[in-house]
Parts: sequence; C-alpha cells; structure tokens
Amino acid sequence: MTLAAFFVLLVIAGVCGALGAGLGGYSHAGCLGSILLGFIGAVLGSWLATTLRLPAVLVVAVGGVPFPVFWAVVGAALFVFALGLLRIGAARRS
Repeated sequence: MTLAAFFVLLVIAGVCGALGAGLGGYSHAGCLGSILLGFIGAVLGSWLATTLRLPAVLVVAVGGVPFPVFWAVVGAALFVFALGLLRIGAARRS
C-alpha cells in the first residue's frame, strides 16, 4: 500500500466515522475521533454483516485493501449509540 492510498483510506474512514457519529447521536468526535470511529465501525459492521449473513453493500478497494463503507457507517453508528447508552446509565447512577 502506498502512502497516498493510506491517506485516501484515512479520509474514507473519517467520512464514514463522521456519518456514523451523526447517525448515532454524537457530533463532537473531531477529525481523529471520526477516523477511529470509521475503523471501529468497519470492524464492527463487517463482523455484524458476516454474523447475520448480510451482503457486502458498498466496498471500496484502496491500495488492494477492501473497505466496507456501508457497514463502517452502520457499525460506527451502533458503536456511538451503545456508548451513549452507557454514558446515560453511568449518569443515572451518579
């Protein structure tokens, strides 16, 4: 993978993470947080799709590395939503 392909992959992950964070109800992730959410979402979404035997909807290959855009957004949204539920539960206990 070239350096340019790596930066393109970071941008795609950042956009997916930002979309997922917005859908999940949190919009203050920042640039690095969105990139991290994009990669976490890709792992979580791909695992969920494989477990439920769902098809790969929108996969972009960057430098020979496939990145599941749709499942990254879905996984990031689910991850942010779950974190929000944990935060609400922790606030109620305080």
